[in-house]
Amino acid sequence: MAADKPRLTRLTAMLTQLQAGRIVTAKEIADKHQVSIRTIYRDIRTLENSGIPILTVEGKGFSIMEGYKIPPVLFTQEEANALITAEQLIRKNKDLSLSTQFESAITKIKAVLKYNQKDKTELLSSRLQVRNNSEQIKTSNYLIQLQSTITNYQLVRINYLSLENIQSKREIEPFALYTTQENWILIAYCRIRNDFRAFRLDCIQQMEVLSVTFQPHDMTLEEYLEKCRKKYLSTPDIPMSKA
Repeated sequence: MAADKPRLTRLTAMLTQLQAGRIVTAKEIADKHQVSIRTIYRDIRTLENSGIPILTVEGKGFSIMEGYKIPPVLFTQEEANALITAEQLIRKNKDLSLSTQFESAITKIKAVLKYNQKDKTELLSSRLQVRNNSEQIKTSNYLIQLQSTITNYQLVRINYLSLENIQSKREIEPFALYTTQENWILIAYCRIRNDFRAFRLDCIQQMEVLSVTFQPHDMTLEEYLEKCRKKYLSTPDIPMSKA
């Protein structure tokens, strides 16, 4: 029985990994658990034989049948501590939508913690202090909504006030987001400039998500950043902040 325990732990973790991703490759699972791909195939058969509807996507990997729900997983104390630490960090973030939505999510997560974990997380929360943004300044409220426009390929109209105090109206195709020096930056294709630009969220004065969708851009964020490095011989933070 003792020899089976590591495998049981791995099978449980594999279920969580499969549920978390749309398609997961055997190599990704094997690398995570430091076992052979052959072992993973054997584990997949075990899960299938136990009634878990795992689908094999030819040439890609594995996924769980859409609509199948696995009961909520239990968190270890270390995982719960990491979540509480993330809660303290995100509370200090300058985007209101991020802190608001995370507070809602962490409340649901706390609901599934065991009673003794709840006591410990409450204690830890009272003993943690993040000193960034001590005045709790919120400079934007667009991050979460923009994340949705990126995944849904929705066109956005903004009123933008640049750092040089120049006002402009833009129709943009949101592409990616990054954060630097406590500021969130949106990378988007500007239909006025006919090129990609970087927009600071705290410079967006007004935003409207349009019902119009756009054709996805055939490139990854890494490819975009590599183009920027070649073009500017630097990160895009400084030259592309001028939208």
